[in-house]
Amino acid sequence: MGWWVHDLWEAGRGTELVAWIFWVFFSITMHELAHGWAALWEGDDTPRATGHMTANPVVHMGMTSMILFLILGIAWGMMPVNPYKFRHGKWGRIFVSFAGPAMNLLIALFVLTVLGFIIDPMTEQSDVEIFLLTGGFLNLILFALNMLPVPPLDGSNILTNLSNTIASWYRHPQAQMAGMLLFFLLIMTNMFDVVFMWAQYGAAHYALFIWSLMH
Repeated sequence: MGWWVHDLWEAGRGTELVAWIFWVFFSITMHELAHGWAALWEGDDTPRATGHMTANPVVHMGMTSMILFLILGIAWGMMPVNPYKFRHGKWGRIFVSFAGPAMNLLIALFVLTVLGFIIDPMTEQSDVEIFLLTGGFLNLILFALNMLPVPPLDGSNILTNLSNTIASWYRHPQAQMAGMLLFFLLIMTNMFDVVFMWAQYGAAHYALFIWSLMH
């Protein structure tokens, strides 16, 4: 298995390569901004005070994440918040945690709906169709992965605020480390392929469903 950037370029899939780079940077940035907007609405000014309410992906991802994405295809982002300032307590924490994945789901639905209006199933995919399809299934992947109940992903924060028992498990000193190891194990094994295939299947069929409504 070679360097993914080189592999896509050598395979003549330049449009897909550009799409992956754009959508990863854009989608993670929007994911983190959604957390920030939700936190501000909850009364926490930490995202603005720390300078994170910006469209600059470097601020949200950091150079380490961006470099690892270009090398290994793995990236992440961060939005600093202070849950103790949230107006609605645990429901505020759930709302802020879910805001990021919800943004990815909304981006996916919007992009794939647009694709459904312009797609032509009877012809070879155009560059625009490849670009939109990539954005659609990538955001479905981000939604699914971030909803996993694995610390420190958003899904674990949601569960922590819904169950005191689960919260006590996650407070274990090794929970964060175990969660990250489990997450990277998921990415490096066939389990990630299942999520990837589900996202591709769901994205393509949703776009075709929209197309069928128009014809």
